[in-house]
Amino acid sequence: MSVDHTPGETIPSDRTVRLLDTTLRDGEQAPGVSLSPDEKVEIARSLERAGVSVVEAGSACTGAGERRAIARVTDLDLDARVTSFCRGLESDVDLALECDVDGVHVVVPASDRHVESKVGTSREDNLATTAELVEYATDHDLWVEVIGEDGSRADLGYLEELAETALDAGADRFCFADTVGHTGPEHTATAVSRLAEHGPVSAHTHDDLGLGVTNALAAVSAGADLVHCTVDGLGERAGNVALEEVAIALEHVYGVETVALERLYELAQLVSRATGVQLPPNKAVVGENAFTHESGIHTDGTLKDDRMYEPYPPETVGRERRLALGKHTGRAGVEATLEEHGVEATDDEVAAIAERVTELGDRGRRVTDADLLAIAEDVTGDDRERVVELLDLTATSGGAVPTASIRLDVDGEQRVASGTGSGPVDAAVSAVREALGSQADAELESYHVDAVTGGTDAVVTVEVTMVRDDRSVSVARSEADITRASVEAMVDALDRLLATEERPFAPADD
Repeated sequence: MSVDHTPGETIPSDRTVRLLDTTLRDGEQAPGVSLSPDEKVEIARSLERAGVSVVEAGSACTGAGERRAIARVTDLDLDARVTSFCRGLESDVDLALECDVDGVHVVVPASDRHVESKVGTSREDNLATTAELVEYATDHDLWVEVIGEDGSRADLGYLEELAETALDAGADRFCFADTVGHTGPEHTATAVSRLAEHGPVSAHTHDDLGLGVTNALAAVSAGADLVHCTVDGLGERAGNVALEEVAIALEHVYGVETVALERLYELAQLVSRATGVQLPPNKAVVGENAFTHESGIHTDGTLKDDRMYEPYPPETVGRERRLALGKHTGRAGVEATLEEHGVEATDDEVAAIAERVTELGDRGRRVTDADLLAIAEDVTGDDRERVVELLDLTATSGGAVPTASIRLDVDGEQRVASGTGSGPVDAAVSAVREALGSQADAELESYHVDAVTGGTDAVVTVEVTMVRDDRSVSVARSEADITRASVEAMVDALDRLLATEERPFAPADD
């Protein structure tokens, strides 16, 4: 899978590099992000499945609630080392010990700006305090990493002195921290190579200049063997370096294995749902468009050779390839998508369908699977009878528990059901599933809402992608009512997924 190596490769494939995930601490410091103890536990379990070596579960000094969440993670008895972030205070170490963590990350100032202006101390006193903190933590049998905060802006000679002091006092490693995403790969490599002469070195990089991965790789090439990351690149300001990007870069480019790559996408999706931070479509590795092809030239090339326009197979990171429809879609893409949905068409019909898809894309429309299939039915003259159709929907959210009732036509039989949920959309979806019974076992893979118009009478477009067995269908619906748009899109997607099955519905479940 990896690229060919050259004799001068800066990171040999036999290097041992581990990843430290700080999503539960530094990632949670992103504006608007707050994880519940249950969410922290779920993410920690997913990190464990991926093979992450160190899980920084939080900062014990934050409060009693945070300590309970950290303790929940330590109770999982993970193979990964579970740690807590600590300020330069013995009391912070005591609070971490209450959580029964395996280790601590003791942050101490490294740059003069932090030593003098933030902490209000001197270089000499900072060294003495660092040694005392390390000795205190190691006396309590903790694994200790000392982080030189703002290390990328520190005097390099003093940074070395700080690292030597920490390691001589018993610290397991020293971390080079580009705290504000300030530096570039050349300085990172110089600093880490000098620090590595004193003992084990970690790297903590941020993405303010878009150099998070570059600096992380520069640090590894210079001797760092542990990289701090967050899932999806969450973190303060522009975020930390993304775990999934470091992992795939190390393995694909250098042949250095760190984690189970096939777990990356499910991990990214889990963190996105828990934090409410949507993944940008063009996000490397885990973004929606990372393995999506619309261009006719790219689609045709990919269908001939799936490596033609992709650096590595999508399955490597737990993804699937997707052909998108739009004004750039050529005949090959249309034909391949029709085949996926079991639609037969002659060459002339495919050409006509492709032309209609292009016209729809030219009008600024995102062309969904449902749009394509409707065009195909019109061109081929195949009048398909609906299997599932929405007849009526009522949803209320004024009370303590949002409720919804729904009436569907299911293969000629009317079904009525009700449901509750965290909101009117959730309640309506529950009602749909209740009406359809166990046969409606499709999974909602994605759900996007976009405002089409502004003002109090705004129209919204809801686009859903639903998967059943090995088939997926995307549908978009626009309405003034987001609940109705959501339900119509989901019902239409289910209808498309079930249309090719013979008698897909048994009588409604008891």
